[in-house]
Amino acid sequence: MKKEIKFEDNIAASAKHIWETMLAPDTYKEWSGAAWPGSSYEGEWKEGAEIRFVSPEGEGTLVKILAYEPYHYISAEHIAVLLKGGAQDRESEMAKDWVGSTESYTFTENNGTTLFSVQMRVSDGWADMFNTDWPKALAKLKAICER
Repeated sequence: MKKEIKFEDNIAASAKHIWETMLAPDTYKEWSGAAWPGSSYEGEWKEGAEIRFVSPEGEGTLVKILAYEPYHYISAEHIAVLLKGGAQDRESEMAKDWVGSTESYTFTENNGTTLFSVQMRVSDGWADMFNTDWPKALAKLKAICER
């Protein structure tokens, strides 16, 4: 069963700056590395595209971008687990628990500060991991955006 989890913080930067910092390959590696060391992505951020979020070993997740509204909103659905070597897994018990999870990012700007929100719909087991890891990643993203 999937449950909703949410993380948010006010960042002293414009929505455009946070958006660009979050998605630029170099700064993506920097902020995401606070929670998921070595994490990177392959693909283009646009509606309908597929993006591979991978570890240095090539393991990770494949997402489909459902909505992409620059400087305002991104929504994605996890469609496969990526195994070493790049194979896609949709059939194992772990994959069945993960596939169909969603995440979205909302950027709400107000007077030079932006409320950045991450909302996920995941199973309980994944929620525990993200409840530990997302606060680390979000704190790092905030620090990068405010430096």
